[in-house]
Amino acid sequence: MAKLSAVIITFNEERNIERCLQTLRGVADEIVVVDSGSTDRTEAICRDYDVRFIHQPFLGYIEQKNFATSKASHDLILSLDADEALSDELHKSILFAKNSPQASAYTLNRLTNYCGHWVKYCGWYPDKKLRLYDRRKGQWGGTNPHDRFDMNSKDPVLHLKGDLLHYSYNSISDHILQINKFSEIGAKALFDKGKSISVLGIIVKVVARFIRNYLLKRGFMDGFYGFLICVNSSYAVFLKYSRLYLLHKQNAIFRS
Repeated sequence: MAKLSAVIITFNEERNIERCLQTLRGVADEIVVVDSGSTDRTEAICRDYDVRFIHQPFLGYIEQKNFATSKASHDLILSLDADEALSDELHKSILFAKNSPQASAYTLNRLTNYCGHWVKYCGWYPDKKLRLYDRRKGQWGGTNPHDRFDMNSKDPVLHLKGDLLHYSYNSISDHILQINKFSEIGAKALFDKGKSISVLGIIVKVVARFIRNYLLKRGFMDGFYGFLICVNSSYAVFLKYSRLYLLHKQNAIFRS
């Protein structure tokens, strides 16, 4: 049976981390937590679970996950966020993959809890993620803050049964704060890659996001929470690309 290291990056996650750690019992042979300066009880909670707790100033979401992966003792990695937990079915699926490995990496569905409501539509489910992998076969990539694990080869990738339970936002305020944070990071990442956008482009993207999520992805099936999610998702697009637009304006002024 392969040995498995679970890796988690944290920052002030006392509200979530214990739930995450509890569901790793019986699955992970090692748990590595890489923390970027928590000032709450995150570290104290982790110490109760025999976790390898590593202090590392935040490098960026992609960079932090690659750092965490490199600190594991085993090549088979299960990468989680602190606000995620394994469903019972996913727990069993991961155990089966450990005992009878058939692929270099595995994807799974993520099911998100939004203000106490499990979201089945809005383009949020199934939110397929590659989270169980042989670290020798790839690395974390993408565009911050939206990371993904990229395979280096065409080795088989299989899908696991069960859901990764994502306890995302306890309140609308939590969602708005995250949008504000992520839109700034995302705009800067796009700017650094040389991406730009027009005012018309911003309008088109915002409208298209709402139509896609609320109508095509049937966000209306999630009732009021679906409407709220779709509006906020469109607002996130507006904020990210507006900030990108302003970065180019400010850069042009600076250079003139």
